[in-house]
Amino acid sequence: MTAPGTRVLRLADGPDVTGEYEEKRSRFLAVVRRCDDEEAARDLIADLRRAHPAARHHCSAFLVDVPGSSRIERSNDDGEPSGTAGTPMLEVLRGSGLTGVSAVVVRWFGGTRLGTGGLVRAYGSAVSAALDQAWRTGRVVEVTRTPAWRAEVDHSVAGGLEGAVRGAGARVLGVDHGRRVVLTVAGELEVLGPILATRTSGGVEWQPAGVATTENAVRCRDMES
Repeated sequence: MTAPGTRVLRLADGPDVTGEYEEKRSRFLAVVRRCDDEEAARDLIADLRRAHPAARHHCSAFLVDVPGSSRIERSNDDGEPSGTAGTPMLEVLRGSGLTGVSAVVVRWFGGTRLGTGGLVRAYGSAVSAALDQAWRTGRVVEVTRTPAWRAEVDHSVAGGLEGAVRGAGARVLGVDHGRRVVLTVAGELEVLGPILATRTSGGVEWQPAGVATTENAVRCRDMES
């Protein structure tokens, strides 16, 4: 998980993304899935083994960010010559800029050996095909985590405060009306602090209210600009 204020690319929630590559009658089916932890990443491997038990290889690679720790990166050649399957798959995932993603390539042997270079090309190309499909179908999203804050103010202040917060580009997450009004917002304290201080004459401070997460679809040209 990333720290508040950072932006990362991920697959949107939804069905797995697939891509295929074929060479000398060997078929390579890549399946890519969003995953939040290592267990979920390994679940994809188990799912594909159950779905295609007759396939010769189920090679895999995944990237998972761990709160308070370094990223976990794993790959497995599943019986292919060392470094010819999992490693090129992992390199494609790294190059994509995505995180929290798992890929499995299922191979059906076509009767002709492809050689080391052919295998590297095939496994990498299959994953690239799946990721290309993700981009084409709008399945890549930019995830933004922003600190959230809560303040309890008088009704006479609430309307103007909400308008000022929106005007500063922050998000209003909730407005609860009771004896007083509880306003929950997402934004940077450096921006929100002075607004609240002005509206309440310094009598109220923002209190931490967790982290707000937003996901917005990204197009290829958005990343190029």
